[in-house]
Amino acid sequence: MKLFDAGFGNFVNAERVISVVSPDSLPVRRLVQDAKNAGRLIDVSCGKKTKSVLITDSDHIICSAIEPDEIIGSIEK
Repeated sequence: MKLFDAGFGNFVNAERVISVVSPDSLPVRRLVQDAKNAGRLIDVSCGKKTKSVLITDSDHIICSAIEPDEIIGSIEK
């Protein structure tokens, strides 16, 4: 199991992440809202602006305050 830092001391299993996307588009915002309503949203941004959204294979959505390219760099290490 490979863990990476998703911000503020929170770690995510890299093997479970399917996609890392920017939260700016309307479909991604809808995806986040639907996950929040269904209880599948994990917000690790600690009140900061969400800069990336991680989609997992278990249909959980993780909001992070770290830029997507930084997260991808952490996963690839």
